[in-house]
Amino acid sequence: MSKTACSLNPKRYRPDVNRFLSLCGRNYFYILRWLPVDVRQGDVWQVEGEFGCLVVRLLENTKYTQLIEISRELSQSDYVHSPQVCVRVYHDAKLAEVLTSRQIYQLRPVYDYPNIRMHHRDEKYQVNAFLEELLKIDSHMSAICLSES
Repeated sequence: MSKTACSLNPKRYRPDVNRFLSLCGRNYFYILRWLPVDVRQGDVWQVEGEFGCLVVRLLENTKYTQLIEISRELSQSDYVHSPQVCVRVYHDAKLAEVLTSRQIYQLRPVYDYPNIRMHHRDEKYQVNAFLEELLKIDSHMSAICLSES
């Protein structure tokens, strides 16, 4: 096979499942530090830390999973939107996975590249890595309940 043929047919991307599950496990434990035990569907609370404040809303509450929306308020700008992710928390598996973000409504495990929306091949991993950074607002966080249903 010639050099040209090899460069035209790059290796297919294969996600590193162990790395992804490890990231989801870390996100779960970050969330568990401030997730209230007696929270009900519709409740909203803030998680305050030295480096910012997260607004969290419980969208769905089942026996083994919860669906939460996490956002971080930024100063008003026409160009930069505040980050917002919808996260499924799996208590039985001890994992937290981003299901949607502000721009992406259904994350696929792998994207072809290039693609029309310019997603990375590992966009799902990248968005979950972004969640990990979003959750690192402080090592001593406090949760404040804003509303109850």
